[in-house]
Amino acid sequence: MSAVAGATKANPIDCLLLTPTAFGSESGTLPVGEFSPGDEVKEFLTNECKVLVVGAGGLGCEVLKDLSLMGFGDIHVIDMDTIDVSNLNRQFLFRASDVGQPKASVAAKFINARVAGAKVMPYVGRVQDRDADFYRQFNMVVSGLDNIEARRWLNSMLVSLAEVDDDGDVDPSTVIPMIDGGTEGFKGQARVIVPRFTSCFECSLDSFPPQRTYPLCTIAETPRLPEHCISYAQIILWPKSFPDRKIDTDSPEDMQWIFDQAKERAEAYNISGVTYMKTLGVVKNIIPAVASTNAIISGVCATECFKIATMCSQNLDTYMMYMGSEGVYTHTFRYEKKPDCPVCSGATRDLAVNPNLTLADLIKSLKASDLRLKAPSLAKADSTLYMQKPKALELATRPNLTKTLSELVDDDDEITVTDPVFSGDVALSLKLNFSLDQPTVFGDDDDDDDEVGGKKNAP
Repeated sequence: MSAVAGATKANPIDCLLLTPTAFGSESGTLPVGEFSPGDEVKEFLTNECKVLVVGAGGLGCEVLKDLSLMGFGDIHVIDMDTIDVSNLNRQFLFRASDVGQPKASVAAKFINARVAGAKVMPYVGRVQDRDADFYRQFNMVVSGLDNIEARRWLNSMLVSLAEVDDDGDVDPSTVIPMIDGGTEGFKGQARVIVPRFTSCFECSLDSFPPQRTYPLCTIAETPRLPEHCISYAQIILWPKSFPDRKIDTDSPEDMQWIFDQAKERAEAYNISGVTYMKTLGVVKNIIPAVASTNAIISGVCATECFKIATMCSQNLDTYMMYMGSEGVYTHTFRYEKKPDCPVCSGATRDLAVNPNLTLADLIKSLKASDLRLKAPSLAKADSTLYMQKPKALELATRPNLTKTLSELVDDDDEITVTDPVFSGDVALSLKLNFSLDQPTVFGDDDDDDDEVGGKKNAP
């Protein structure tokens, strides 16, 4: 008893790791291993367990702080963004003098200087720019990303790294758990994903509403909302005025230009509501953030990391939602696997299509479907139907876009679909079933101005 008390006074973490418990990981509904209290598990936590934190924004800053104070000794963080003045009210690892610097580098430097024994390694860039070997080195990944596309890609990468033998058995040594956190205003969620064992992020894609977009024809011809005017300045006026330069969303000068142009257009159409803050929100797709929500969700994510690393307690199975606007309220449940999930199920989807549908319209329908693909490429076992990249292959396969499916494939043929929202090792298998009851034209041309292959109204 005195030893436990002494450990508690010296280090609360020691009390958890050196004391037996009846509530170890093996006793929960999502067991990942058996808890063995002692110095060995503490040694693993402080010196051997490598954790990757993806994102150093509002949630990522909190996660880095929590993990380092919990005793994780080998933390890595990746983020592509630089620090903006608007970040300073909630991303507490940054100061005014840090504006313009990479978030990952500044956050790592702050933690290393502030927390004794902490070792944080920063990486500046997109998660999609790192290969499988980079992610394979980590024991777990914490996602603090603020966009769905990057989270889908990261999820597919970790699922692809979990190796399955010919009998369908998963090699546990290749499984890298992912703890995904997200916040929006007073709402937040935390989730534990154990690739191949639990549902993955893609399984729950239907629970996330599609990002709001506006038809190009409305933006250009009949604007009715302040968002239309801002999008017009961003999508149409900027490329005309600066054809050789992309918008720097972290540049006050660029954002001021967009705001001025949007305000001028709004006044011409007698539209009110165009403000500088709304301009930032539309261009940067800013999600409302509350510092206390970030702190709560970060605490849950970091605690789940600690439990998975040490197995000292029962793990979350598998989803927790926080509803701060309703009071101090949380709801937990198990997110079940989606039987035809394109990432973790490996199942072939049956797709009824009209044989007279063009390949362009098939691609269009895939982008608008529940799959939410961004730029799909399609191939058969013996030929390539259409490839988005490289440019030479796109040009070579572009003529297929205007051909009908009956000219390119046979009834019940299987095609493979790849897309940037998935990592390179993940592909979707579709079995095309010809049916004359299906439409031959997809979508409404009045509301769709997508451009692919250099052709307006292509998918």
